[in-house]
Amino acid sequence: MAVRPGLYLQQQWLEGMIFDLDGTLVDSRLDFSAIRSELDCPEGIGVLEFIATLPVQEQPDAHAVVLRHERAGAERAEWMPGAQACLQRLRAAGIPVAILTRNASDIAKLTLSRLGATVDCLLAREDAPPKPAPDGLLHIARHWQLPVKQLAYVGDFRFDLEAAHNAGMAAVYYDPQGSAEHSPLADIIINHFDELLPGDR
Repeated sequence: MAVRPGLYLQQQWLEGMIFDLDGTLVDSRLDFSAIRSELDCPEGIGVLEFIATLPVQEQPDAHAVVLRHERAGAERAEWMPGAQACLQRLRAAGIPVAILTRNASDIAKLTLSRLGATVDCLLAREDAPPKPAPDGLLHIARHWQLPVKQLAYVGDFRFDLEAAHNAGMAAVYYDPQGSAEHSPLADIIINHFDELLPGDR
């Protein structure tokens, strides 16, 4: 029987890697404080969740504010250190790579196109309930026909780690500044993408 490609990461065998986009693979310098201020969105609630509480007639304008900021971010996005090489090495090793983001689909595609990035699967907020809901991660697992226990989701925020736990996947906290802000929610903590590369460093 053929052995599926995978890698050991801190004693865990993983056969597929799923990534958040903004703040994880790319730095788009999104100003969430400016978005919240423009929407009058209070702290402690996600922007998308706040918009869902607005009267239906106000939601299109609110979403337009978010899209304007996201598009500006996509146009200035840059790779996080080591992220591009990490994706290339994972795919070269036969390990499937996906992205699950709370961004709009067009924005995520624009970001990847500008950076010349290729992934096996991309899900955005139009495709599944937003994180921390596990639906998007579970969809990717079904698409790959891989068990959730052999998948990991890599992100920089609590919604990412909560979504991973809700899906039964390994929660990998990308913490480049070593802030440890969301460390209690993580199964695995990395400070640089070199720590995800399979094989010899």
